[in-house]
Amino acid sequence: ADGQGNAIHLGDRDCSLQRRHQKVIEIAPAPNLDPTVRDDLHRYAVAFAESIGYENAGTVEFLLETAGPRTGEVVFIEMNPRIQVEHTVTEEVTDVDLVQSQMLIAAGASLEELGLQQENIRLRGAALQCRITTEDPTQGFRPDTGKITTYRSPGGAGIRLDGGTTAAGSQISPHFDSMLAKLTCRGRDFGAAVLRARRALAEFRIRGVSTNIPFLQAVLEDPAFLVGDLSTAFIDERPELLRGRESKDRGSKMLNWLVDVTVNRPNGDNPLTVTPALKLPAADLTQEPPAGSRQRLLQLGPEGFARALREQTPLAVTETTFRDAHQSLLATRVRTKDLVAVAPYVARLTPELLSVEAWGGATYDVALRFLGEDPWERLDRLREALPNVAIQMLLRGRNTVGYTPYPTEVTDAFVAEAAASGVDIFRIFDALNDVSQMRPAIDSVLATGTAVAEVAMCYTGDLLSPGEDLYTLDYYLRLADQIVASGAHILAIKDMAGLLRPAAASRLVAALRDRFDLPVHVHTHDTAGGQLATQLAASAAGADAVDVAAAPMAGTTSQPSLSALVAALANTDRDTGIDLAAASDLEPYWEAVRHLYRPFESGLPGPTGRVYRHEIPGGQLSNLRQQAIALGLAEDFELIEDLYAAANDILGRVPKVTPSSKVVGDLALHLAAVKADPADFAANPERYDIPDSVVGFMAGELGDLPGGWPEPFRSKVLQGREHHVGSAPLQAEDAEKLAG
Repeated sequence: ADGQGNAIHLGDRDCSLQRRHQKVIEIAPAPNLDPTVRDDLHRYAVAFAESIGYENAGTVEFLLETAGPRTGEVVFIEMNPRIQVEHTVTEEVTDVDLVQSQMLIAAGASLEELGLQQENIRLRGAALQCRITTEDPTQGFRPDTGKITTYRSPGGAGIRLDGGTTAAGSQISPHFDSMLAKLTCRGRDFGAAVLRARRALAEFRIRGVSTNIPFLQAVLEDPAFLVGDLSTAFIDERPELLRGRESKDRGSKMLNWLVDVTVNRPNGDNPLTVTPALKLPAADLTQEPPAGSRQRLLQLGPEGFARALREQTPLAVTETTFRDAHQSLLATRVRTKDLVAVAPYVARLTPELLSVEAWGGATYDVALRFLGEDPWERLDRLREALPNVAIQMLLRGRNTVGYTPYPTEVTDAFVAEAAASGVDIFRIFDALNDVSQMRPAIDSVLATGTAVAEVAMCYTGDLLSPGEDLYTLDYYLRLADQIVASGAHILAIKDMAGLLRPAAASRLVAALRDRFDLPVHVHTHDTAGGQLATQLAASAAGADAVDVAAAPMAGTTSQPSLSALVAALANTDRDTGIDLAAASDLEPYWEAVRHLYRPFESGLPGPTGRVYRHEIPGGQLSNLRQQAIALGLAEDFELIEDLYAAANDILGRVPKVTPSSKVVGDLALHLAAVKADPADFAANPERYDIPDSVVGFMAGELGDLPGGWPEPFRSKVLQGREHHVGSAPLQAEDAEKLAG
């Protein structure tokens, strides 16, 4: 309508295909509309505009009843006094530039001057518009975010795209509308327009974020849609449309493979790759393995087993290659088949082992998320392959094998299932050495009546340092008092970063042995390269057991070498009883396995004394390097190490083990990313965005700090920020599943 009182219509559009009142596909002209009704709608719209003196472009909306006794009845809804998203379909069938026309009318032009007279308006063919969005139909159309890694749009006759600056590399933020582009396709009739739209949707290539393209393709292939049988209930009546077809992404996968081959393997695979199975030692697997620690546990029970460990003279040995060693060196990526293959040989060549640590910790999470394996199947198969050696797992207190607290019922059910599946020894710890956080797990293990509860104190700092005023010998003895009172069978020292020095180990182990009757088990990481000396010092002070790994999987962020320890104690009163030749015979297999998984190496070529400054746990160091690479700081990892130490001080000198170590790492990476001065951040945290993990930590999600909360830093962090403390209650449905 112009300012001179003239009004015309530009045909009609069908916007029936809606979801939650949001239009999905728009069609012009409306298919299967009775000509009489169509003429009435056009006449009503023009009369309405003239009656109110409307000026410029607008959309008059009606509802048309298509079923029941009111079929054919038209109801006026509203008028939108503006151009609309779907105006493109009208432009395609009328050849009228609506945006330009409305601007000229606003400037005073008449419809006649623009050549827009009703008798001159001719509708040609049909057009439909699809809105391409980053919404995931399988997740309730939840908007997706991230980086678009691949973007290719269609083109050709009858295809129109209206969009922004979408391209490969574009970041899709949650703060803006999820629409990427409007795809408008025209044809000589509705069927031709649909075919063109289907081809155009198939030509789109958008990777990196989810889109609604599979959903749109499903709609355009629906038989009812193809004949124009539409209603506002169309999508609700067809839930199968939301499933769509998942793209195989063959093109991107092929390109990535070609890039990998061109850059990394231009001359083929590395000829040095050795099949691990060919390196297995000679052993008669038809013979039953000798009786070992598992038989002792079954015979003596948990209390008797622990008492016998305390009373024996030889130093007991736990083998960690099956879990912590490859977690620390190879990002936990060693698959079940490579562990099960060697397990029968371990059972026969080294039956003197106290235990094989083979489950729990990150292995559970990684098996599900990255390896596509069932961690419970791994446990079952290892139990079958190791019938004579106790299997040990790492249990994160109330977090079980997760990263946040679980209800006690979950811990009870998990421990009971793990024990029934073959776990003999549960090493239980809490990231902040809070025994109350470990009690549910300890009680769950004790309730089995068959499994050993080995409760760990997480070691940090240097208890012999004159400047150490928090993590002192008295601190660890008080902590041990609580652990013993909890009913633990074995007392463990868990040194995650390899900070326990020989003299400190002698002092701590001797004090624990003097005060308590429980056996003492020492766990450490060889990051600085000196932990064999620590283990020998602990042994001399009376430690009952230590953790080691097969030599090719030992050292740096892993544990000290099994062969080195066996050789060091051979022919002494603390001789482990393990045959050095037998232990060495297993090494070629583990060497081949490590070579096979070399892409996941931690990146630390040798020992580093910097660990005494930054205190980064062995299992975290490799992950932190990968995160630094993602931030573009690979060449300045020393900065990350310094910021990790600073973050540790800011947060109150935390015992660093999953998940508390992740909090410190998150803060260090955040400080690096925003180039913040640690001193300014500590003084003025309210000026900064703060990682959620840090806010939750300050709110007490992981428990209370041994040295108390850093104030006023904590209050400033929590001011105005929402936070939740405690585990979510167990839902009734989940309780039924646990009971089942």
